[in-house]
Amino acid sequence: MTIFIKPDCECVILLHGLGRTAASMEKIKKKLAEAGFLVWNQTYPSRKFTIEELAESHIIKGLRQCQDWGATRIHFITHSLGGILVRDYLQTHKIRKLDKIIMLAPPNHGSEVADKLKGNFFFKRIMGPAGQQLGTGKTDKPKSFKPIPGTIGILAGIKSYEPWFSWIFNGTNDGKVSTEAAKLEEMDDFLLVNHGHTFIMNGDDVIEQILHFLGNSRFRK
Repeated sequence: MTIFIKPDCECVILLHGLGRTAASMEKIKKKLAEAGFLVWNQTYPSRKFTIEELAESHIIKGLRQCQDWGATRIHFITHSLGGILVRDYLQTHKIRKLDKIIMLAPPNHGSEVADKLKGNFFFKRIMGPAGQQLGTGKTDKPKSFKPIPGTIGILAGIKSYEPWFSWIFNGTNDGKVSTEAAKLEEMDDFLLVNHGHTFIMNGDDVIEQILHFLGNSRFRK
């Protein structure tokens, strides 16, 4: 298959979620490449370091690759923790040529599940330092951020395949994050989709919305 590279050379940095790998974002990568985007998708050690350490060490690698490709625009597409990494990085860094940020199921105000499991030995062992920072409290990382630049679109799921967590939530949620917790004041568009947290990135409708937002700065209603 011949890949058409856009004349203005748009680069997309993909950031997977906590406990996942770059393989979880491969379907998105393939569709973006077919649409003519240059795509950087690499695994980072999400369970070994803090949010601050992950953001500082990983995002710069993607930005350098975009620079090497000669990108004239840089976009981010994130799943879950990936969105928090972008927000953390932008607290202390400016990204030249930053354009759009599309977040899938981001715990932008923290996760109620993290609240319940914080301090649990097995949760700490499995999810590492970053998992301990994702609560909804005022002292938790998601609540500490200032607004970030960029054109921001957020897709939040309303379907849960994890009934063991359903009792934690009062309203609609994706099994890990409530729809309200996914929002940002500075977002440009917000859309609910009929998917759960873990595999939201594989939905054909989700990928269609991603492509639509990249081209129009809005989701298709």
